[in-house]
Amino acid sequence: MDQDTPAATARPSARDRLLDTADELFSRDGIARTSVDQVLHHAHVAPGTLYAHFGGKDGLIAAALHRRLDRWERVWQEAVDAAGTPAEKLLALFDAVADYRDRYTPGRGCAFLATGTELPDLDHPVRAVIEAESTLLVTRLNELAETVTTEDPAALAGNVLLVYDGAMAGLQRGRTPDPLGHGKMLARCLIQNAIEAEQARVCRAGL
Repeated sequence: MDQDTPAATARPSARDRLLDTADELFSRDGIARTSVDQVLHHAHVAPGTLYAHFGGKDGLIAAALHRRLDRWERVWQEAVDAAGTPAEKLLALFDAVADYRDRYTPGRGCAFLATGTELPDLDHPVRAVIEAESTLLVTRLNELAETVTTEDPAALAGNVLLVYDGAMAGLQRGRTPDPLGHGKMLARCLIQNAIEAEQARVCRAGL
C-alpha cells in the first residue's frame, strides 16, 4: 500500500496521513464516535501500520494532540513576534487562534479541553499533553503581561486567559458571529485598564 512509487512518495507518509485523519475526524466527530476502522479507511493505511507507529487508538490520540500543541505553540509565537507593542503581543493570542484555524484543522472550540472532557482518566497518555498546553498558556501569558504592567501582571494574565477560554467556548457554541474578535476587544479593555491603573499609581507615588 505504501511502496516507494512516484505516486506514494508524492503524498504524505502513512504516519502523517494517520495523524492528519485523526486530527480531522476527532475534531469534527469527537473521539468516542471515531473508530479505528474509520481512521484507517480515511487515511488509506493498513491496521498494522497504525499499531506499529502508535500502539493503538490511545497512542494515536496522544500523538495527534501533541502535534497540534507543537503547531499551536509555533503559530502563537509567530503572532507574538509579529506584534509591535507589549500590549499587542499579549493580544496576539487571539490572532494566533484565527491563524491556526486557517492553516490547520480547526477544533470544536479548544481541542485540548474537548479531549480532556472526553478522556477524563488521569492516567490516559493525553493528560500530559493537555497539562503541557495549560502550562504554555499560563506561562506565556504571564511573561507577556509582565511586559505590559508591573501592577499585578498575574491578575492581568489570568483575566486574559479567562476571556480566551470564553472565546473558545463561543466558537464551540457557534452563536456569536466573531467570538475571537469580541474576545480580543474585551482583552484590550482589560489591558488598557491595567496600564491606566499603573500610570495612576506612578502619578500618586510622585506627588
